[in-house]
Amino acid sequence: MQAELVTRSLGRAPARRPASPAGHRAASAVARRPQVVIIGAGFAGLNAALGLAGAPVDVTVIDSRNHHLFQPLLYQVATAGLSPAQIAMPIRRVLARQKNATVLMETAQAIDPATRTVTTCTRTLGYDYLVVATGARHAYFGHDEWERHAPGLKTIADATDIRARILTAFEKAEVARTAEERMRYLTFVVIGGGPTGVEMAGAIAELARKALVNDFRTIDPSTARIVLVEAGPRILPAFAEPLSRAARRQLEGLGVEVMTGVAVTDCRQDGVTLAGGTVIGSHCVMWGAGVMASPAAAWLGARADRAGRVVVEADLSLPGHPDLFVIGDTAHVPDGKGGQVPGVAPAAKQMGRHVARAIAARLAGRPAPAFRYRDFGALSTIGRKAAVADFGRLRLTGFPAWLMWGLVHLWFLVGFRNRVIVFLDWAWAYATFERGARLITGR
Repeated sequence: MQAELVTRSLGRAPARRPASPAGHRAASAVARRPQVVIIGAGFAGLNAALGLAGAPVDVTVIDSRNHHLFQPLLYQVATAGLSPAQIAMPIRRVLARQKNATVLMETAQAIDPATRTVTTCTRTLGYDYLVVATGARHAYFGHDEWERHAPGLKTIADATDIRARILTAFEKAEVARTAEERMRYLTFVVIGGGPTGVEMAGAIAELARKALVNDFRTIDPSTARIVLVEAGPRILPAFAEPLSRAARRQLEGLGVEVMTGVAVTDCRQDGVTLAGGTVIGSHCVMWGAGVMASPAAAWLGARADRAGRVVVEADLSLPGHPDLFVIGDTAHVPDGKGGQVPGVAPAAKQMGRHVARAIAARLAGRPAPAFRYRDFGALSTIGRKAAVADFGRLRLTGFPAWLMWGLVHLWFLVGFRNRVIVFLDWAWAYATFERGARLITGR
């Protein structure tokens, strides 16, 4: 019954015979090793797989894409600073030397904790331990129809689409016949004052005022209007208030209009409407206002918070299912201080490593330890030599914070080659203001 309900909610019937992960021998042929299935190869899922490299288990990683993406730098792809290959790595390449790991590029269709099976498009996999790390998606607060006019930024496809929108807006402005239409193309609206929105707004301002300023003959790109809209009282609400104020000053120094305490009430192809009736005409609106967890809670029939994150036990397991872990942006994890662990890359990596240790402990007959999040601080960049960094007692702004932000992000990138190439691109951009990925691709 439970399998039928989970599968019916996803619109697909389960396979009749569970199959072992590809490449593993049947249990009747050799002594059966515990099977660990990991759904999702983001920071959380990939670190869980890597953490099991020396464990006596067989690991199957399922992801609908063939690459691991470094999302914190995705906005630089969207604003022509980096190319997609510089912030992504094939999952198979990352796990190539891990002999107990198999990668399947498939989509999970159903999870049945009662029978310990995961159904994909082509097969049903049995598991001894399951790790759900399916991430998050855009949240439009009940207005999903806005997505076509205000795309969010979660995947490479999102980034290249937004890049095309931004660059096409300048091209359209160059050939616009009226001043009013030209101004609509030269107005960029970013909705949401969190790190994604702040970084996007600052990067667009630098693109317009530095990289493109000498490339057009009819328009002056430096006259572009960039508007950052935040419904809350201040931008970067997760940071200390002095850093939030510093970030606002740095954005305004780049020419960004920062509007706080104002909610968006409508998104259209030709602009947005704000609370109070103010209309901002724009052909390029971007969304960075919120996220919603993947539908994992519905798949599992589990309790979830308002953002759809699965409420988990102290060891990150699903209540009542010690063999099933939910981690990363999919999980609601208390931080021990009355709040919850933030949805950032360091937290996801820590959760992945913790689950690997928890599975190893269970295999050894020991109880899994409780997860403890170590907060190493928060960083957000605004633009060239402009950033904020919060390390508790140590707070940085401006160039020192920007330098720290760059070093940290280079360190977290997957692959030595990517680190070197991104560093060289950043150095060149710093010296010349050039953006090396200014391509309009797709439709």
